[in-house]
Amino acid sequence: MQATPASGTTTGPDSPEVFLPQEASDLRASLLRGLAGRELAVPTLVPPAPSPESTPEVDIPDNGMDEYVRLQRRLLLSTLLVSALAVPAAAFLFDWTTALSLSLGAVSGMLYLRLLARSVGRIGPESKGVGKGQLLVPVVLVLGCSRIPQLEILPALIGFLLYKPALLLQAFVRP
Repeated sequence: MQATPASGTTTGPDSPEVFLPQEASDLRASLLRGLAGRELAVPTLVPPAPSPESTPEVDIPDNGMDEYVRLQRRLLLSTLLVSALAVPAAAFLFDWTTALSLSLGAVSGMLYLRLLARSVGRIGPESKGVGKGQLLVPVVLVLGCSRIPQLEILPALIGFLLYKPALLLQAFVRP
């Protein structure tokens, strides 16, 4: 048991030691006296700038988002290519209303794909799942085709699904 000079209370090995302001200044003074005469290395807050010749090229760690953005662009481009081939073929084999419905469906499919990619890109610690907003695109497409007499539902749905062959094309043809 020790008696602290400032408080007059006794402290044992099990009781917590209480520092009073006077004890804190005494502790500080004793630490400073102990450090006196020693050579102290002062840490630098800002390291010196290395010379450009000695700086090695450091790859910035990337979390894969650049590759994901490139994949999105390739997928949208291949969807556009498949749609650009399918619409004239539908106009040649069928009529213009079928080609128009197919092109409207292809544009809707690209919009759906873009919204889905944006929703997937937002997944992280704060967002655990994919949003449902992109599901409105096929619903609006079917409702629009049923309301407008110049549009046909089946070619529009086939056009909407043109992103699927483009997706398969990306899976088999990697640059």
